[in-house]
Amino acid sequence: MQDVVRLPQRHTGAGDLFQLLRDGAPRTRADLAAATGQARSTVTTRVDQLLAAGLIAPAGEASSTGGRPPTTFAFRPSARVVLAVDLGATHARMAVTDLASTVLAEAEAPLPIADGPDVVLGWVVEHGRTLLAQAGREPDDLVSVGVGLPGPVEHSTGRPINPPIMPAWDDVDVPGILAAQLGAQVLVDNDVNLMALGEHRSAWPDVDDMLFVKVATGIGSGIISDGRLRRGAQGAAGDIGHIAVPGAADVPCRCGNLGCLEAVASGRALAEQLAAAGLPARDGADVVALVRAGDLAAGRAVRQAGREIGSVLAACVSLLNPSLVVIGGVVAEAGEHLIAGIREVVYQRSLPLATQHLRIVTSQARSQVGILGASAMAVDHVLAPEAVDALVESRIA
Repeated sequence: MQDVVRLPQRHTGAGDLFQLLRDGAPRTRADLAAATGQARSTVTTRVDQLLAAGLIAPAGEASSTGGRPPTTFAFRPSARVVLAVDLGATHARMAVTDLASTVLAEAEAPLPIADGPDVVLGWVVEHGRTLLAQAGREPDDLVSVGVGLPGPVEHSTGRPINPPIMPAWDDVDVPGILAAQLGAQVLVDNDVNLMALGEHRSAWPDVDDMLFVKVATGIGSGIISDGRLRRGAQGAAGDIGHIAVPGAADVPCRCGNLGCLEAVASGRALAEQLAAAGLPARDGADVVALVRAGDLAAGRAVRQAGREIGSVLAACVSLLNPSLVVIGGVVAEAGEHLIAGIREVVYQRSLPLATQHLRIVTSQARSQVGILGASAMAVDHVLAPEAVDALVESRIA
């Protein structure tokens, strides 16, 4: 019998009962009745509703203490699929996943976000349909789409708001455009928020307070606090790339200000610095390649970028007191050079109490982190108690 975790008595719907089964562990009707405090007849009705909706399935029999062994039930992740979309400044990644965020089919392409919404969203629709077919799923199996964009997003509407590197995207109705083409609910968020969510779910589910920092064409961060993603009042929390760095007051940034962290420490900024010194660097990937090839100038530049990032993160660590800082993005693949520079400054400048148990590590999910986060956002939406209740009621009707 599973450990009993009782739900508050107000939880009576099938959607709330389903939350107990989302961990995938098989449970009997008696287990569920004990956990909810509901009558056995009520639990039986809810289980039957979830079975009819396809969200759970029989999972064998439990051990018997006498008489016929009771049937167990477990979450059925293959019941539906979601489309997870990670759009960066210069790339696009997409995957079809099941409701446990397991990747069933995926695609990737170099696709500049500056090409505009018609081109980029057209690619998403075309390849989304192709991936559904590759995964052996019908269009009706698609219940939600999660999208990450490399700029500020008003989470309540899913519209990008004055994104510095996304010309022609301001206030575009991304959810409406994709929903009309794909026939599913669409949720949109800043890409780094989704990276934080993806890293948290896949690698650090037991860490309640975490920062995810993306160092790529741009720089940004996602905040996990008390186990939840924090977006701020308008969805702009974590935009550390446009915090001013001391000593960089004359360096112009694409946002229109001077001296931003992104202007001196991003992959794009590093490539420009190295190219000016005569090295073959067009973007962050070229910078990483130079570092891996043993180029001393590239290694020094990346470590100094780490120090600049660390100067901003030191303030973030003192303010938010995370127990974990995860560094991701293409420049993080330069090995220890970047993270050593970050650690050097953060541990030096933050308060001892804030850094006493602080870990600063590189991403474990790596290039899939945005896909995993987009999938998690989409799945959380369609498996929320109220959404499951609506699905059950539609079946009854």
